[in-house]
Amino acid sequence: MKPEEKHKHKHKHHKHDRRVISNFKELSDADYFLKNNEFSTWLKDERDTFFSDLSSESARKLFAEFVKDWNNKKLDSKYYDGIVTAPRSSHNWKIKVDVKGDPQRDLF
Repeated sequence: MKPEEKHKHKHKHHKHDRRVISNFKELSDADYFLKNNEFSTWLKDERDTFFSDLSSESARKLFAEFVKDWNNKKLDSKYYDGIVTAPRSSHNWKIKVDVKGDPQRDLF
């Protein structure tokens, strides 16, 4: 075994390995609506699930897992930087934009 292989660990992050994140603020269950874009993105990226497919109870339980990972700084930096829009549903709305930039709904 090579010397550099001896020090490889199965887990990406360790307590002594926490990143410094500017403007970091710990979350609680009360931040459910405040961090919904980040949570919805995490659901899609990590759980391959859309927020709209969950019951309220399931969403709250998964948000608690998200909060734990957030507070332990285990998430990708994009979550801490802020996410403006997030995947909500697997439905394709087919919204078209005309030349003037006005949305036109495809009624099919």
